[in-house]
Amino acid sequence: MSPLQYLGRRLAAFLARPRERNSHIPTSPTGLLAATLRKGDVVLVEGSSRFASAIKYLTQSTWSHAALYIGDTLGPPAEGEEPRVLVDVDVVDGVRTIPLSAFSGLHTRICRPVGLGEAEVAALAEFMLSRKGITYDLKNILDLARYFIRTPPVPGSMKRRMLSLGSGEPTKAICSTLLAQAFESIHYPILPEVELVDVDSAGARRARREILHIRHHSLYAPRDFDVSPFFQVVKPRIAHGFDYRSLDLRRPPAAGPPAA
Repeated sequence: MSPLQYLGRRLAAFLARPRERNSHIPTSPTGLLAATLRKGDVVLVEGSSRFASAIKYLTQSTWSHAALYIGDTLGPPAEGEEPRVLVDVDVVDGVRTIPLSAFSGLHTRICRPVGLGEAEVAALAEFMLSRKGITYDLKNILDLARYFIRTPPVPGSMKRRMLSLGSGEPTKAICSTLLAQAFESIHYPILPEVELVDVDSAGARRARREILHIRHHSLYAPRDFDVSPFFQVVKPRIAHGFDYRSLDLRRPPAAGPPAA
């Protein structure tokens, strides 16, 4: 292992270490999340590590991590093990398969692509699994580390370009860019650039047509799946029948009269 690789691994371990667990109960408990997920869903996660803080700053978003739900694609787990139902990219372990409990205690969001058939969902899972073992992009780690020394005072319009940090080598990956490549492989859009072009039509003097330009995969962040017009946000409590009348809502005690 070269000195740079050693430094990168030590730095990755430091940045990935959770600083604190969320003091609030997650909006979607693990059991309810598991009952709602479908193969092909993207799971967004609000992380608490130093690394997550940098991602959230650069994207101005709650979400710092993304994973693909593959369900029972890997078959039943070995005795005593949890089923590995997610594929993600970890800063230390690289592309890996993990159980849903890995995100226990963290806020999550389900983003569901619309209209995919079984073959397309299988192709997504196969693309991600075929990259298993690929390491996290070392250049991305070193670049993100700079933002803990001094937060760069850059305008919001430049933050997305600052996310294009990876080396682009096919043997390295980061979570959102690998997912972007997976969906690109089945020609499913995430958040393309939209160009409006004037066209003549028989029914109107002039109409406008949208042309979608696919962004380079290195420019995608976890938040893009959330704001994408092509992914449905699925909230487990609502999906399983929400009735506000059944909630046990405790009102805070009324404040007493002001002190004299």
